[in-house]
Amino acid sequence: MSNARIPGRNFLFVPGPTNLPDRVLRAMNVASEDHRSSKFPELTLPLFAQLKKVFKTTTGHAFIFPASGTGGWEAALSNTLSPGDKVLASRFGQFSHLWIDLAQRLGLEVIVQEEEWGTGNNPERIEEALRADKSHSIKAVLATHNETSTGVTSDIGAVRRAIDKAKHPALLFVDGVSSIGSLDFQQDEWGVDIAVSGSQKGFMLPAGLAIMSVSKKALAAAATAKVRRAYFDFNDHVKANASGYFPYTPALPLLYGLREALNILFEEGLEQVYKRHHHLAEGVRAAVRAWGLKLCAKEPKWNSDTVSAIMVPDGFDGAKVIDIAYRRYNLALGAGLSQMAGKLFRIGHLGDLNELMLLGAIAGTEMAMLDVGIKVTPGSGVAAAQAVYRAAPLLQA
Repeated sequence: MSNARIPGRNFLFVPGPTNLPDRVLRAMNVASEDHRSSKFPELTLPLFAQLKKVFKTTTGHAFIFPASGTGGWEAALSNTLSPGDKVLASRFGQFSHLWIDLAQRLGLEVIVQEEEWGTGNNPERIEEALRADKSHSIKAVLATHNETSTGVTSDIGAVRRAIDKAKHPALLFVDGVSSIGSLDFQQDEWGVDIAVSGSQKGFMLPAGLAIMSVSKKALAAAATAKVRRAYFDFNDHVKANASGYFPYTPALPLLYGLREALNILFEEGLEQVYKRHHHLAEGVRAAVRAWGLKLCAKEPKWNSDTVSAIMVPDGFDGAKVIDIAYRRYNLALGAGLSQMAGKLFRIGHLGDLNELMLLGAIAGTEMAMLDVGIKVTPGSGVAAAQAVYRAAPLLQA
């Protein structure tokens, strides 16, 4: 196949990094400046206040680390726990697995609840494990809100209710990397002690910022936590952030981009952002049904509004669909990971997207599937998605 450049824009439909709005790109095109100047807090202090609105918290402390979401995971664990502490975690996909792996590397004892991939956190099992922990040796529950590898969203409010029913003092840590800024997230309402996100998904930025919100209870735990930390120390940030500064050199262009991305989110309105993501996802799910294929999510209650993981028929390799889509049609789809490698491909539908953009992705996906021999009716997925989008348009004429 020719290596010549394909004209036009690459259709980026992985579930992160996501498309960058032109406004954000322009906002990041800034000259270097003194991040210790008296003017610098004019940029930073409003960011912390606005982030609290995205996390839906009035009492949480917002943090911005120069890191990926994984850095946020490490910050959450290292600031609140001590070596040998027990944490409870459900594993039902590659990213919940990676958080467990990180906790183990930090010297924590992880009680792993294995769940079927295509499902999510099981509140009943979580409650049962916490009730059995009479000595309260479990210090935290790790819950992935949106498991990107399988296209599954869990009910975090139900996880909090399970902890409360068990009358257990464990902290609740939530991976919201691929949900916050795209799906409704209610830190205070759900009693989330630490919520972790990243800049490259719902915040519509390049990768490079770990964006977090931490409860007063979790901040208090830092006083006795013994896991070693330096770069990710909450205390250093709390002191510096209070006056609008950072304990080390910040990622300046990303901060300007974050300011513009937050402006975009609030101009649309967070509730409308959530509605748009659900609307777009419904079109993709209609296309999957029209193709005669199935999602990795085992039941509709697990369906994610930010990414659809689509199972390929037996005898076909999802990786080949992805490769053809990229090389022939300039369409980037997400790969199957770990035990789902080759079994599925993923269409990301989060961030700066609209209906026509997704229709293009669905059309390209159809052609790539046909090219590898998967028997779908040409145009069926596009027509099904069009029907959804025309029946309930986001923008009224």
